[in-house]
Amino acid sequence: MAGAMGGVYFITDRRRSMGRPVAQLAAEAAAAGVGLIQVREKDLPTRALLELLREVQASAGGAEILVNDRVDLALAAGCAGVHLGATTLPVAAARKIAPGLCIGYSAHALDEARRAEADGADFVTFSPIFKTDSSGATNLAPQGVGKLAEVCRALGIPVYALGGVTAGRVPTLIDAGAAGVAVVSAITEAPDAATAARKLVELARGASPRE
Repeated sequence: MAGAMGGVYFITDRRRSMGRPVAQLAAEAAAAGVGLIQVREKDLPTRALLELLREVQASAGGAEILVNDRVDLALAAGCAGVHLGATTLPVAAARKIAPGLCIGYSAHALDEARRAEADGADFVTFSPIFKTDSSGATNLAPQGVGKLAEVCRALGIPVYALGGVTAGRVPTLIDAGAAGVAVVSAITEAPDAATAARKLVELARGASPRE
């Protein structure tokens, strides 16, 4: 898992995918170099979500697959990890149940991020950096790049910038100390998801994107 850290963290949302299957978008993202993919489809029934996880894993070779909230399904599907938050199973409890899973955590404040790290999280997303309607933190004011930099300096684990991330903003976020960027609509709503993902990956790695 350590090798997958940094770069681009793609978070799925089939309601914003322009009718394209989640597994298809995951496959295109993985082929473009995205190292982490979170299947975040909270409204799916358990069996349907388990089946989707297996489809994504089969199609998105090369990427580490995480599932939102569901430690049980991460284990059942053989996923690399789980992504938790303030209303889910606590990080420390998840670590005790599944010591081998990669655990990500959605943080919206410095103290929260520090607590997640202390409890055993492998990385955090910090959001929303910019105004957004897809990060799950729409009721929160934008944190801004300065706050992101503060969190990155304070933590010893990777921090992914989330919320309003566009290709043009990636260099600024990486310069602020982020290990990578987490995106939803930048890939799901792109007419050409593969090209959009590749551009994000190249920018996150500090390369000049190819057109």
